[in-house]
Amino acid sequence: MPANPKYLTTSVSQRFAKISAGIIGGFLITALLHLLLAKWFPNQKTVLITYSYTLFLIWVPLLTLPFFFDNGWKCWLWYAGIILVFSLLFIG
Repeated sequence: MPANPKYLTTSVSQRFAKISAGIIGGFLITALLHLLLAKWFPNQKTVLITYSYTLFLIWVPLLTLPFFFDNGWKCWLWYAGIILVFSLLFIG
């Protein structure tokens, strides 16, 4: 059964924002989260080994989350804020 057209996004920029936020932003958040865990836990090898499995488990919900937003750029704003916080925690 096809989707109801009234629920589909017609704007190209919104579609681009949601797809790019899901793919790029979700991956960056997931990667930074694992880097923080590797920094905080004493056994870094274990965290980096499990990274290959848990990356997918965390990235998939972050990939689909932008499609629940009405505005894709607001999702990018949230993702950029999370990426900034994780980056600052990793540097500091």
